[in-house]
Amino acid sequence: MSKIYFQGTFGAYSHLAALSIDPRAEIIPCKTFDECFLSASKDPNSKIIIPESNRITGNIGIEYLIFKYRLNIYSEYFQKIEHNLLAIPGTKISDIKNVYSHSQALSQCSNFIKSNNLIEHVRADTAGSAEMVSKTKNKENAAIASSLSAKTYELNIVKRNIENEKGNLTRFLIMGKNILQPEFENKKYITSFLFKLKSKPAALYQSLGGFAINGVNLTKLQSYPEKNSFESFFFLCDLDGHIEDPKVKKSLEELGLHCEDFHVLGVFEADKIREK
Repeated sequence: MSKIYFQGTFGAYSHLAALSIDPRAEIIPCKTFDECFLSASKDPNSKIIIPESNRITGNIGIEYLIFKYRLNIYSEYFQKIEHNLLAIPGTKISDIKNVYSHSQALSQCSNFIKSNNLIEHVRADTAGSAEMVSKTKNKENAAIASSLSAKTYELNIVKRNIENEKGNLTRFLIMGKNILQPEFENKKYITSFLFKLKSKPAALYQSLGGFAINGVNLTKLQSYPEKNSFESFFFLCDLDGHIEDPKVKKSLEELGLHCEDFHVLGVFEADKIREK
């Protein structure tokens, strides 16, 4: 049986995403993202599912771990985020005074929280908040979490879909130690890589010229300072295309001339949701 590690507790959105990816896998919770990456580094037959960015609130902040562990990206998965107000059975909205959740979930439901005069309490994660509410058995406390959390911790959904904006998505990356790459066919692919430039003036500008000349579209380019430094930066990049496409190959070869460090993180099919 394959293993999938995720950060958080059972009922988290990462758990929900893992079930969608492989419902038969052994799904194992980790306390931290670092623990997830470490577990997959030690066990080549396992995978991790990690939230990378959210459509509304942006980056999750796991880039330094991608840089540190350099696991291979096998695929991307977009999970629809639907926040629910959960409380112990028999609770009405008028009973609730306190709401517990992850800071991002609270900010994504701020309109509902304000209109019901609820007091916010930030917790490490959404599912952990649901577990805590279930243990306290107090009608004044509620959590914002997934419907899977309600099921997991035997809570009632007092109000469904309380997020400010409908259609919110979180992009998850499925990663692991082994290198797997799809054959180059007539499909839409993403090539993901990281690089660090040689220290010289206008290095970034010069290094990206090859993509423009070869007509390769960069969909993501983000810079991050290396650990304990504000002078040395690495870049995380996604491009449209397969690494074996001659245009992509040529662009990356050109980029390589300007790099001190270059590493391909993965080649994978673009999620169909990108076409919508």
